[in-house]
Amino acid sequence: MKIYFNILFIFLLLRNLAPSNTNIEESSRNLKSWKNYHQTPSKSFTENPIKPTTHNPNPSTATTMNRHHFHPFTFPESQSTVLPDPSNFFSPNLLSSPLPTNSFFQNFVLKNGDQPEYIHPYLIKSSLSSLSISYPSLFSNTAFTYQIFIPDLTISVLNNPNPNQTHIVSSYNDLSVTLDLQPNLRFFLVRGSPFLTCQILQNVKLSISTIHAILDFVPNQSKTKYKINLNNGQTWVLYSSSPIILTHDISTISSEEFCGVIRIAVLSNTDSEFESVLDRFSSCYPVSGRAVFSEPFCVEYKWEKKGWGDLLMLANPLHLRLIDDCSINVLDGFKYKSIDGELVGVVGDSWVLKTDPVSITWHSIKGVKEESYPQIIDALVKDVEGLDSTNISTTSSYFFGKLVARAARFALIAEEIGYLDVIPKIRKYLKDTIEPWLDGTFGSNGFLYEKSWGGIITKQGSTDVGADFGFGVYNDHHFHIGYFLYGIAVLAKIDPIWGRKYRPHAYSLMADFMTLGRGANSKYPRLRCFDLWKLHSWASGLTEFADGRNQESTSEAVNAYYAAALMGLAYGDTHLVAIGSLLTAMEIHGSQEWWHVREDDTIYSQDFTSENRVVGVLWANKRDSGLWFAPAEWKECRLGIQVLPLLPITEVLFSDVGFVKELVKWTLPALEREGVGEGWKGFVYALEGVYEKEIALEKIRRLGGHDDGNSLTNLLWWIFSRDESEDGSGKHCWFGHYCH
Repeated sequence: MKIYFNILFIFLLLRNLAPSNTNIEESSRNLKSWKNYHQTPSKSFTENPIKPTTHNPNPSTATTMNRHHFHPFTFPESQSTVLPDPSNFFSPNLLSSPLPTNSFFQNFVLKNGDQPEYIHPYLIKSSLSSLSISYPSLFSNTAFTYQIFIPDLTISVLNNPNPNQTHIVSSYNDLSVTLDLQPNLRFFLVRGSPFLTCQILQNVKLSISTIHAILDFVPNQSKTKYKINLNNGQTWVLYSSSPIILTHDISTISSEEFCGVIRIAVLSNTDSEFESVLDRFSSCYPVSGRAVFSEPFCVEYKWEKKGWGDLLMLANPLHLRLIDDCSINVLDGFKYKSIDGELVGVVGDSWVLKTDPVSITWHSIKGVKEESYPQIIDALVKDVEGLDSTNISTTSSYFFGKLVARAARFALIAEEIGYLDVIPKIRKYLKDTIEPWLDGTFGSNGFLYEKSWGGIITKQGSTDVGADFGFGVYNDHHFHIGYFLYGIAVLAKIDPIWGRKYRPHAYSLMADFMTLGRGANSKYPRLRCFDLWKLHSWASGLTEFADGRNQESTSEAVNAYYAAALMGLAYGDTHLVAIGSLLTAMEIHGSQEWWHVREDDTIYSQDFTSENRVVGVLWANKRDSGLWFAPAEWKECRLGIQVLPLLPITEVLFSDVGFVKELVKWTLPALEREGVGEGWKGFVYALEGVYEKEIALEKIRRLGGHDDGNSLTNLLWWIFSRDESEDGSGKHCWFGHYCH
């Protein structure tokens, strides 16, 4: 099967890289490989590269161009007045490299660093030379669900000479962060470990306190294991690498001097077999974890471990759907509860997660019905006539980017239906709107580079934390940039000469959230927004939140990686297509797993599931039915923000027709509310058109307006590219349906 998928992947690239018939000669001259970009001094994308497929439709031309390397464009440098100082919590040796701005541990390095983070299965809070661990309980109602932090155990050092000293991040990786608490405590916080692991670097006396009462405290004969029963019903187990002498009173455990490793885990199940699993794997502990991209549509987790024996970790429900179980052992009965669904024990030093290939296409996946061309052309001509870059009033990077991407849709729809008369005007509009943002002539706003964290900000965002929806503090980067990349990809496709000129600018913009490498030579952190353990993105940047990172619009996140893959198609860059396709597929999986709430789902509580078909804002530690800009009852907004922009890849995101019917049925009554925006209605009708094409088409024709990133042309294109076989059965099969 692996060989089959690799052959299929190569076929998809060969098919998609074939240029359109309007610019075959230009496109063939424009091929340049991902590898050559990595030969630039920064090497910012080089770590863990996916092995590129071989494609060279014009060997002599490609060979000639491969001798000429381009250097990434550097946007003008800015000194931000609103960004926090990273030196407060990061070890000095880390400050020379770009730093994460949307990571799973971001709260640990913001403000006082004392807000909790969810390191599955525990909430972890660090404060004043102590670290607290909570096995959280879950609160749910129809509006939201969240995990409650209670400091079940708090670890510190007795007689600490610096009790007010904060922690330091001494190292971090894709799946782990190491916190140092002075003096001499080092916590290896590895995602999915059922144990909290602490290394005591020199002989010190420990204090382990609890807000509960200690009912029972039982050591084993060798004093390397203690069972701690608390009056809240929890039982915790403490293991040590060598004998440790512990005594206790009603709420505090104290140690004699100790140097070594301790591991603490809660017994989420009081069954003796559960405890024996912890016993068996207590001597092998992970100190870090990283994700490796080595094959198309695969992510491999590799943990660095110490001690002896096999490594026990926990997998979330999405892991279990994607995991290749050939090299691991799943312990089905070993489970921890989580807001993300049950976490299940997995034994193995590395996991391989595989997703079916997702075809990255310029045009609709199934094709537009030819008899509908006249209707689409009529709308297209009118929409293109309205393009006028001099009339754009917004200076927001988000709303401006949406206008760019909207116009790019016209070009691709025109190509698909063979009406090329409008292409010259679209091309001019795209040049007039994109170039000022790339070459710094936009005036009132523009892209800048700041080096304290390492990334692109906007001119307005450099002095105003609220400008551009927080883009200046690294909020929503993949959303804003994704829209621009979509326009750049399309313009480079229809005008390869322009594409060659602005390729360095385009790649630098893309690198802000798509960089794979890391280190001092890189200008950007590794995968700024994408969470390689949850397998979806976060959007919230350098803002402290009690519930951790959050993301509202999954569809705009999908658009970002999809647009990057399209840029790879435009430039003949198979490696960029590969990584963009993989991240697109994973983001879709994450959306369908945690944002899309089906009637028979069991991940969330029954009361929340019964009232919600889609999550509004998803937090690391919370699920909210409301949006940043709308209350929960505005269901059309909740649906729309998870659909826009309407693209070919939307077919894959909403490939489960049964769920689409549930979602639309749930949303339609909200459209009867006074004041519902026409633009939001358009997205509801678009999804209704998946299974009720004629009814949806009639509703779309009656619309009085459209979202600023959408159009009548785009909605008609969507409706007339529906497959008559979509019968609402709900069968979900990416491979057979979408990967031609």
